[in-house]
Amino acid sequence: MKPTREATARLTARACDERDAGAALALLEQSIALRHRRIALIRYLLARQLGAPLEARHHAYVERIAAHLSADALAGIAGAAHKRLRT
Repeated sequence: MKPTREATARLTARACDERDAGAALALLEQSIALRHRRIALIRYLLARQLGAPLEARHHAYVERIAAHLSADALAGIAGAAHKRLRT
């Protein structure tokens, strides 16, 4: 079943506002299932920063995406991930 916007918004609030690693991992899983690219990278960086238990398949997914992006694009994505963690 496709996640609702409301459920995604709740997970995002938990990950970004409450620094919930489990929520960040759930968002990454959602992005992988939906075959996202840019948002998957953002969510991966967020999950990694929050200490989520990432697996080899998570790393492999984002490595495949990152391999096709320029250094500038990757820097922009990293900046977007940093902004999502609200202080």
